[in-house]
Amino acid sequence: MSQRFAHQRPAWHRCDASQSAALQCATVEVPLDYARPGGRTIKLAVSRVRTAVAGKRRGVLLFNPGGPGGAGLDMPLVMKDALPEKVRERYDLIGFDPRGVGRSSPVTCGLTTAEENIEHPYRQATFSHDVKWARTVADKCRARNGDRLRYITTRNTARDMDVIRTVLGERRLSYLGYSYGTYLGAVYAQMFPRRTDRFVLDSSVDPARAWRGMIQVWAEGAEPAFARWTKWTARHHRTYGLGDTPAAVRNTFWDLVARADRTPVDHDGRKLTGDDIRASLRAQFFSPEYAAELVADLKRTAAGHVAHHRRAAPDSQRAAHPSAAAAASPSADNGTAVFWTVVCGDTSAWPRDPEQYRRDAVRDRARYPLYGDFGSNITPCAFWGRPAEPVTKVDTGVGLLTVQNQWDPQTPLVSGLGMHHALKGSRMVYVKGGEGHGVYAGDPRACADRAVNAYLSDGRLPTRDVTCEAPDHQRPGLNQRVTPAPERTPQAPRF
Repeated sequence: MSQRFAHQRPAWHRCDASQSAALQCATVEVPLDYARPGGRTIKLAVSRVRTAVAGKRRGVLLFNPGGPGGAGLDMPLVMKDALPEKVRERYDLIGFDPRGVGRSSPVTCGLTTAEENIEHPYRQATFSHDVKWARTVADKCRARNGDRLRYITTRNTARDMDVIRTVLGERRLSYLGYSYGTYLGAVYAQMFPRRTDRFVLDSSVDPARAWRGMIQVWAEGAEPAFARWTKWTARHHRTYGLGDTPAAVRNTFWDLVARADRTPVDHDGRKLTGDDIRASLRAQFFSPEYAAELVADLKRTAAGHVAHHRRAAPDSQRAAHPSAAAAASPSADNGTAVFWTVVCGDTSAWPRDPEQYRRDAVRDRARYPLYGDFGSNITPCAFWGRPAEPVTKVDTGVGLLTVQNQWDPQTPLVSGLGMHHALKGSRMVYVKGGEGHGVYAGDPRACADRAVNAYLSDGRLPTRDVTCEAPDHQRPGLNQRVTPAPERTPQAPRF
């Protein structure tokens, strides 16, 4: 690393008058292109909350909330209240907005709300419009950002993390990453194994599927969740009236989709087509009780009855971490712009021929009826520039901890297992029956949280993989805990 960057002295100051004075911010300078450290630079926004106790301090714990495109400046403040004392006293808590995100030299493509929508079902009649959308997004991003796009990648963000480590005067880095943050953490461990300390990867991306395969896995993972939902809902036919066998429940749902395709359903102020219902419910089927209520509401509305007031979505359907959705962006499309910049720019594996996407979408609609055509339809990556460097092969033997729910809608179990197998020295904490995206929240009573806390505080990596049972509030029908549902944003879903 150039001494120009290693010897920076951050000027810490209060981040925002509306936030606690404990959250301090600073700016760190990094190369735009690490192959040319004497060239252009960009600014990274970094934050900290100092919690380490003298005599117990191990170093710093860096956070990433997910994305790509999630801002992380407020993570230390949020996590300060979630982490148990025995973890807080070991680390100063560090957050940052990754390059291109939030306050870190943000990118924008100037996208309209319609252009931000990444979910496009395959229809023969509309495919030419999907191709036009994909090309337009790629062209707008290039026009606004030029060659800067080539350097907003996971590998360069990992290099930025190492600059942050150096500037903070730390020999090694500890880390907690959610969702996309697991891939970022794995790439860091692969690139800087000797500087990797205690790493926790929660709800993991499969590095072998970066990145088209990670969009397609949403379809693959949804099918077993849908089958589980039909069985659960059939057992509760008296409550929901959707069918007394799994086959009957399945038919009820697909009849609803077909009906909405003929006449859109007016629900909560929106006209929902069958495609809208498929896209909206994909993630909800991972929590059967809530999905059953939602489908029953839609069925009543489609039949011309006034929909009942439905409960809010369970907190298992929220983002992996509140910070991922709560942090403000400098432009409305910043999150979407970074999402495409990273997933298109990390790898050259994206097909370039629109007809390949058409064929794949047709194939996967038949293979995965709920979401397969969405997952395999064309994206802006078909028209993106070539990556600046090859994708990272993850196979490091560094010892670290992965955490995974069985029923995760954004990084399904098959994805979490892919990460665990790629990381040769890892141990997995698997929550059998666990629902939702994101496991660790600092609850000292939860089995998975106890394993994470022991690892972060004492360095105790389990000698073998650990299986935990889901807590009662994640088991369908058992005192399901609910919180206000997040609004469905045009650019959802994300990792």
